[in-house]
Amino acid sequence: MDIGSGPGMFVRHLLDTRPSDFRITACDRSPAMIDAAAGRLTASDPEVCLSVSRIEDLPFDDCSFDVALALGVLEYVDIAQALPEVSRIVRPGGLVIATMLNPASPYRLFEWCIYWPARRLAGRIEGLLGIQPSRPHGARRSGIRAVRRGRLARLMRGAGLTPYDVVAFDITSTVPPFDKLVRRHHRRWRDHPERTVSRGLRGRMGTGYLIAARKAPV
Repeated sequence: MDIGSGPGMFVRHLLDTRPSDFRITACDRSPAMIDAAAGRLTASDPEVCLSVSRIEDLPFDDCSFDVALALGVLEYVDIAQALPEVSRIVRPGGLVIATMLNPASPYRLFEWCIYWPARRLAGRIEGLLGIQPSRPHGARRSGIRAVRRGRLARLMRGAGLTPYDVVAFDITSTVPPFDKLVRRHHRRWRDHPERTVSRGLRGRMGTGYLIAARKAPV
């Protein structure tokens, strides 16, 4: 189950790399995203179930799936409502894998506390001067509500899930806007993204983390 599947890129990846290993269901709250995911399917693909639905109210029976993915989703929703729903649709002993932006990373702290406020301030100044704000300067707040790994783990346990592994990813020592310049010219980052993953202290530099959990068996 791919919750918040977006345009179906991960679904397409599974179909290309492991076409007969999974029965795939994907959902997204955006009809446009589900249409885009459907457009990635071909007549020769195994059957994929696509659904327009919200993670807080999933239209699936209890214990329907062995694996549920919530990649790049939880920071945009009410986690306290979403996780019980994710737990509900997973079979006892099933696997839940979720990602979350790391609000404690130097990158995110700089981005959210300095970079974007400065951009918005520049937009307001442009407005006072009668200058049409550029798109970055006029950007609205994203609505992101990222939580630290300890809090997400506690919320998972409260939903009947037992976290057992956490991996930090996108480890970087740069901050916006310099990260774009570094990544544009840094071949190792482009060609070997696995090197930006860590479970150790280095993981504190990761801009996001992945957490894996199991639903308690009956």
